[in-house]
Amino acid sequence: MDSPASLMAALSVARLGLVDYAAALEVQNAAVAARMRDEIGDTLLLLEHPHVYTLGRGADASYIIDAVPDVPIYRVSRGGQVTYHGPGQLIGYPIVKLTGARRDVSRYLRRLEQSLIDGLGEFGIAAGRRAGMTGVWAGPCKIGSIGVGIRRWVTLHGFALNVTTDLGYFDAIVPCGIEGCRMTSIAALGNSQVTVADFADAIERSFAKAFEYDQIVWMRPEGMKEQVLGPSIASANQDRMRFSQGAARIFNKWEV
Repeated sequence: MDSPASLMAALSVARLGLVDYAAALEVQNAAVAARMRDEIGDTLLLLEHPHVYTLGRGADASYIIDAVPDVPIYRVSRGGQVTYHGPGQLIGYPIVKLTGARRDVSRYLRRLEQSLIDGLGEFGIAAGRRAGMTGVWAGPCKIGSIGVGIRRWVTLHGFALNVTTDLGYFDAIVPCGIEGCRMTSIAALGNSQVTVADFADAIERSFAKAFEYDQIVWMRPEGMKEQVLGPSIASANQDRMRFSQGAARIFNKWEV
């Protein structure tokens, strides 16, 4: 079994594309279970979601002020209030084992923020924090939201950064439960040429730097399936991992 130090040195990155929210939860659960058993190392899942609203485990549902038809709402095990996810927004789900000095939730959150701040800086956007709040702001508007879960000191959920997001969907909620909060995006700040893939490139670098990984390993879809799910989705291992058909379809799509 790898030592904590060796696991911390390398970051595996998997880009999943556009993934249904429920299926992405199953992917995270499978990855967290594998990380707990040290079957995989620290992993960053990068993806987008179709339109969806999510509530943290203790979130106030009244912050959804105008439900949008055909847009699902999920209450999940992360911290924080209500937020929106949709196309044009980069989602990052770090599956990271917090060991030793890293077992500090505040430190973890600040490093997540720093990775977003540094990533935005690559595109000339000066972003920063606000005292007493979690997330990242560009000027008076919020551009990056963070809501995490920790299960036996393995992280899940993560961050959402607006790249070319349709900001109108935020009008239906009180973003992050902050009254008067206005959201912005990389595109709205005058960088409409920047794509989600462009920002994913930047966040890989800035995340690795913020968390002090000395190498990035890009996981081929087949490799991630092998590591997270075991040799075959069709095997008994699927039952052991309790991996849903919805999540399995993500990996099956990669094999076409």
